[in-house]
Amino acid sequence: MTTSLPHAVDPRTLTEVLDGRWGHVRHDARENLHDPDLLPVYGENVQEARERVTRMAEKIAASGRVTLGFPKEYGGEGDAGGSVTAIEMLAFTDLSLMVKAGVQWGLFGGAVQALGTERHHDAYLRDIMGFDLPGCFAMTETGHGSDVQQLRTTCTYDPGTRTFDLHTPHEAARKDYIGNAAKDGRMAVVFAQLVTKGERHGVHAWLVPIRDEQGAPMPGVTIGDDGPKAGLLGVDNGRLSFDHVTVPRDMLLDRYGQVAEDGTYTSSIENETRRFFTMLGTLVRGRVSVGGSAAAATKLALDIAVRYGQTRRQFSAPGADREVLLNDYLVHQRKLLPALAATYAYSFAQEELVGTMHDVQGAEDLDEGAQRELESRAAGLKAAQTWHATRTIQTAREACGGAGYLQENRLPHLKADTDVFTTFEGDNTVLLQLVAKGLLTGYRDAFGSLDGWGKVGFIADMVRETVLERTAARGLIARLVDAVPGREDEVPLLDRGWQLKMLEDREKHLLEGAIRRLRRGAETPGARPFDVFNDVQDHVLRTAQAHTDRIVLEAFVAGIERTTDAGAKALLERVCDLYALTTIEADRAWFLEHGRLTPNRSKALTATVNGVLKELRPHLVTLVDAFAIPEDWKGAAILREEPARQEAMATGDAELRRGTATSVEVPPGQ
Repeated sequence: MTTSLPHAVDPRTLTEVLDGRWGHVRHDARENLHDPDLLPVYGENVQEARERVTRMAEKIAASGRVTLGFPKEYGGEGDAGGSVTAIEMLAFTDLSLMVKAGVQWGLFGGAVQALGTERHHDAYLRDIMGFDLPGCFAMTETGHGSDVQQLRTTCTYDPGTRTFDLHTPHEAARKDYIGNAAKDGRMAVVFAQLVTKGERHGVHAWLVPIRDEQGAPMPGVTIGDDGPKAGLLGVDNGRLSFDHVTVPRDMLLDRYGQVAEDGTYTSSIENETRRFFTMLGTLVRGRVSVGGSAAAATKLALDIAVRYGQTRRQFSAPGADREVLLNDYLVHQRKLLPALAATYAYSFAQEELVGTMHDVQGAEDLDEGAQRELESRAAGLKAAQTWHATRTIQTAREACGGAGYLQENRLPHLKADTDVFTTFEGDNTVLLQLVAKGLLTGYRDAFGSLDGWGKVGFIADMVRETVLERTAARGLIARLVDAVPGREDEVPLLDRGWQLKMLEDREKHLLEGAIRRLRRGAETPGARPFDVFNDVQDHVLRTAQAHTDRIVLEAFVAGIERTTDAGAKALLERVCDLYALTTIEADRAWFLEHGRLTPNRSKALTATVNGVLKELRPHLVTLVDAFAIPEDWKGAAILREEPARQEAMATGDAELRRGTATSVEVPPGQ
């Protein structure tokens, strides 16, 4: 059952819904972040960009806006969700500043807070919060990026001196792409293999000074500059190597693993792998921030493209006095509106994720199951949102034609600065494997190992139960899905229960198929575990993507349910329709192959999408108005110049019709 859209919707009602639980943090940013240094400077060189961004980091530190997540006793507010939201709002200004802030307060400061103990907090947190101690997060190595557990850097304890020996054994073990390292960093949280009494205890982290007060490298520390990059000019990425650097015993961040003076190692978590993932799990905030920041850049690109399309005219319709607005062309709507609908969907999913992160990390006792689910959700959404940003910013650039290629119109900056988001804070392909592993592990924990699984029918039933147990807003979703009648080919395509069921069934089928293939592989005589998984890697990644699509749609549905304004709710319902239907349309081949769509219904799907686009066209500007991006944050000349240019053209057209203007032949393509 669908309802017609209201003639107009106040964008402020949509803003209120989108802003969510941390709306006060977003409002504060919009009200107060208006320093001229906040925006990228077009034509700026690397040195100028770095100096400007460092200057802004100092100002941001003084404002306290990025230290919300630190403990109250050190001047923070103990608000993890607010901290992530504040970082996301910086992404609307300069993405270099967002990354630098994320490194300083999210990664460096976050690691000291999460992995250190009270003595580390007392000694360093206040200086970190105030940017008096600029720092680095030195995890990634040239030869080991995603595979953190196999890092080659070692830190070996010597009971005789009661110190650690930190060493880079070869070139591939140097720390690389490290933010704040090339210019500003004075200390680094360095991840390395802990060795004591001749035994390895896995990856741990140490606080290591890398520069003295005058900015010179500390003894044994070699610092290099990564040099020019595709984007993020204001971030001083560098390389760190350690030649038997002496590190005091108390600089080990030892919340999860301690080394006594005599070299005895102890930990409250005996299993090395479990300890490793517990340590990394506490640092999930950075991954959540990257997804949210990618979404901010996407919103900004769509805002620019939609507003340009609302004033830019091209080609005349027969009998019309003026040329047609770009936004009135179906093909233009096909570019922008589905991307806009997906951006809304991800906004609701991100809001839900940030709330979950805040609650899980703020709990007195660690819930390992909730922590694993948080990590899986953060991985899937980070991958989805950063890939969406890459696609959508390119689409917005093309939608603005040649103007979109000019730096003064911001889009080239957004494109260059977000490109790396798909591979930092976790390579997206690896992150999807983490999501898939979570699905398979959840199944195994509940129903036994691969070897113990029973009949195929049992597997199918248990997969369905496992999938359903992992959903958000389960009660609401279940009611909508259960209301879908048996003859699905007769259900209206705009039926929300049918849309939910399509994505749920796809995930269930893919997971079930992956399990069957893994089981068959495991039963093959002489099969190596690596080959068993590698042979179905494409299948499990597809399962992870389907899982993410479903949880995003469910988050959107839950967000609509919380909306109190009737007009905003009706508009969001239709935007949700567009997200769901275009998600199905994009994977139409799968749905056809597996009998979920008939050819006739597949054709009807395209017609329905086009109908929804037509309905949403009058609300296109309202939907970007709801992002509430301050004008000075946009930094796009095109938004100032194009309306005046079109008005001048309209005046010229009128003069031509009166026969008072001089005719000028314009060469093609000009």
